Amino acid sequence: MSTVSYYTAEGLKHLRDELDQLKNIQRPKASQDIADARDKGDLSENAEYDAAKEAQGLLEMKISKMEEVVANARLIDESQLDVSKVLVLSKVKIKNQTNGMEMNYTLVAESEADLKTGKISVTSPIGKGLLGKSVGDIAEITVPNGILKFEIVEISR
Repeated sequence: MSTVSYYTAEGLKHLRDELDQLKNIQRPKASQDIADARDKGDLSENAEYDAAKEAQGLLEMKISKMEEVVANARLIDESQLDVSKVLVLSKVKIKNQTNGMEMNYTLVAESEADLKTGKISVTSPIGKGLLGKSVGDIAEITVPNGILKFEIVEISR
């Protein structure tokens, strides 16, 4: 069962570049490693050959999974998104009701999330809690520490 994931143009390009790297650079290297290990003699006692075969199997599994992700990836047309509600790719300014601290986040697909750059996943607890909210709404988000309350201050693209 495959799931559709939504990506920005930048995120989808990064995903395709990574898949290209795996297929065109790492796959031939894995094949060469197996050939080099095979040339070293008896395969029944060749740990280097076994390790190269296992590494190739793991690489092929990773390539297969990434191909499925790319096949099910959908590009988000930002011009068609509603700015009155928090959606994927919304830039949201929120205010913590407890301490008054304001934070800016961009909601993105799980694979593009990077807290250092202010990108949080729509599948994270905060991301899920913000989805569908409008400016002025209070989002109550259950986290392991309890319940956080955030006011939606601003939504932009």
